[in-house]
This record gives sequence, structure tokens and C-alpha cells, in this order.
Amino acid sequence: MKNEAQDNPGVIAPPPLIYLVGLLAGVTLHKALLARLLPSLPRLPRLAVGSALLGLAGTIVNFAFRLMIQKKTNVDPRLPATTLVTEGPFRFTRNPLYLSMTLFFIGLSILFDALGSLLVLPFVLSVMRRGVIDREERYLERKFGKQYLQYKSRVRRWL
Repeated sequence: MKNEAQDNPGVIAPPPLIYLVGLLAGVTLHKALLARLLPSLPRLPRLAVGSALLGLAGTIVNFAFRLMIQKKTNVDPRLPATTLVTEGPFRFTRNPLYLSMTLFFIGLSILFDALGSLLVLPFVLSVMRRGVIDREERYLERKFGKQYLQYKSRVRRWL
């Protein structure tokens, strides 16, 4: 396997790009085809829920990002992992950064009043699973061995 010789998981694309492309495709789909079929959400609840999800996503990503920097490991999954981070939000989910991107996607879909874009989210999550997360997990198992397997047995992938 190609990835075994390189010190990175060999992800198919940067995760933020995968989410961004999915969100743009979803909003376009919603505006072009689904906006007339789906009811519009009332402005105040839409702003409250969308903003709350964006705030939660921002809090999670900030905490996880800062912790990874503090532990001197790479945030970019295209680069080598130097340390296995298991504290902070990593105690609850093995993928707090991807969880935050998912919350961000949902929050923006609500704020943009483009609920039809949520139809694209399962596709985005499937691409993330097969093209990023599965590759990262195989890489981390190779790199950290028993330490990662124990962590993986204690902490769920998402929540």
C-alpha cells in the first residue's frame, strides 16, 4: 500500500475543502431546485439555531486546534502526526475538528435558509469517512499501535 511508506494518512483532499464543496453544491441545489418545495424557516429561530450551531462549532474547533498546536502535532492531516492527542474534546470524539465542520455545515444551511443543502451532507460524510477518516485511522494504528487502539476502543468516532 502506498500510504505505508509515507508518514501521513494519504487523505484524498483537505477536509475543509470537502465540506466547502459540499456546502456550495448543497446551497446551489437548494436554490436551483428545492427552495420552492421546502418551507422557509422563520427568521428569528433560523438565526438563533444557526448561530448557536456556528458558535458551538467555533468553540470545538478552537479548543481542538489549540490543543493540537500545544501538543506540537500537525493539524493538517496531509502532514505527519507527531503526538496522539487524547485530551480536551478528543476525550469525547476522535474527530472534534470534523464534528465542528459538520456542525458548521448544518449551521450555515440553517442560516442561509437552505435546508435542501442538508441532503448533500450524507454524501460529504461518506467522502470524509472513506477518503479521510478511514485513512487516518489506519495511519494512526500503524504509527501509534497499541496506544491508538486503546484510545480507539475508549472514544467514539463522532460522539
